[in-house]
Amino acid sequence: MDHSVSSPPRPPVSPDQWQQGQLLELTIADLNDRGDGVGRLGNRVVFVPNAVTGDQVRVRLVRVKPNYAIAKLDQLLEPSPHRIRPHCIVADKCGGCQWQHVDPQYQRSVKENLIEQALTRIGGFNSIEIAPILSADSPLAYRNKATYPMRRSSSGQVQAGYYQKGTHQLINLNQCPVQDDRLNPLLAQIKQDIQQQGWSIYNERRHQGRLRHLSLRIGRRTGEMLLTLVTTDANLTNLETQAQTWLDRYPNLVGVCVNVNPHRTNVIFGVQTHCVLGQPYLGEIFADLEFQLRPDTFFQVNTEAAEALFNVIRQKLALQGTEYLVDAYCGIGTFTLPLAKQVHQALGIEVQGTAVEQAQINAQINGITNVKFETGTVETLLPQLGITPDIVLLDPPRQGCNPQVIDTLLSVMPQRLVYISCKPATLARDLKRLCHLGGYQLTHVQPADFFSQTPHVECAAFLEKQEG
Repeated sequence: MDHSVSSPPRPPVSPDQWQQGQLLELTIADLNDRGDGVGRLGNRVVFVPNAVTGDQVRVRLVRVKPNYAIAKLDQLLEPSPHRIRPHCIVADKCGGCQWQHVDPQYQRSVKENLIEQALTRIGGFNSIEIAPILSADSPLAYRNKATYPMRRSSSGQVQAGYYQKGTHQLINLNQCPVQDDRLNPLLAQIKQDIQQQGWSIYNERRHQGRLRHLSLRIGRRTGEMLLTLVTTDANLTNLETQAQTWLDRYPNLVGVCVNVNPHRTNVIFGVQTHCVLGQPYLGEIFADLEFQLRPDTFFQVNTEAAEALFNVIRQKLALQGTEYLVDAYCGIGTFTLPLAKQVHQALGIEVQGTAVEQAQINAQINGITNVKFETGTVETLLPQLGITPDIVLLDPPRQGCNPQVIDTLLSVMPQRLVYISCKPATLARDLKRLCHLGGYQLTHVQPADFFSQTPHVECAAFLEKQEG
């Protein structure tokens, strides 16, 4: 990308005459929820990756549609005041981060606006006040887990990194500025060890080879680490000896595991994980409780931001110790267990049986006895309770709640709902049904910056049943 001084302006071209490969000059007016810059010329919108609001740019059209175009940045004519120098030397290539070139304070402002726009345009909420976004102390070195796809280069070198945005072209990394910096020393050395062992690397096009991913996880509060190899089978020669070398070399490494995924799929982890040496979990502290995290356990990647959001939820609920709380999509009990200590009874619902088993272990570790965890779907288990819970906590995946879950909530009608979401569009869609078509009122919205350097944003919405 050329950052030199602009050549003389080109005469404007009518949007109706745009063609692929054409050069245009425009000003970036906004950022969208995919992280792209948004410019407008005539009646068409132009999406430009790696641009920032306020940039004046020359772009080359790569795809032209009737109402919009996608372009790549050809020349930065005048940089935005929100543009900064990325911390990573491959930030413009690696697909792990989209916004390292965007000032962190402006990133947070954009995320607040993305939530407001979704609630207004999709949800139909016109007067809801959104609280200032919560964030961790640093926008870097926050990720407690990194899972790297692997490949062998044309020269035969073992590589691990992230895919370039929109491709399956791997960008080789030896460190990553957004992962916990205590993991960085492991990455380059482990690749060398794998090279020396001669283990075959998976080729996704041919569906051949064994090693697919290298996964590193750390307890932010404990410093304990797990190393997991994702393979097509567990038959790696000399694996135990190499695992012992890793445990001896890295004092905080508590376990080396293998996860077996033999399928032709983009899903990273398979269903079988076994521990080669050490222990199959690491210890972590969250909300003053102890948790065991296994290699494939879901746990928010930003521990500090997640705890800040949890503290707001606990404060807003103002629990009296008499409530019956249901945590739908409870996972390993990350929010269920600390809330259970402040209510009369808690129930966690989770569709994945392995997560329920882990939640039960975490309850035992902390001596919490007023909580149960059950395997199943929300729409099946919630109507079977026999009583109406006072509070239901929802934390569905990115696609939001399926319609049956919303129907069930509107049938059972708990007094209060807390809906945690990582996608504003699906949050707004579900809140529209709960509030405008159901019987709830949206009382508070709390964003949290779980994913700095990316356009993703977490959000907690608080709802109360309307009387009458």
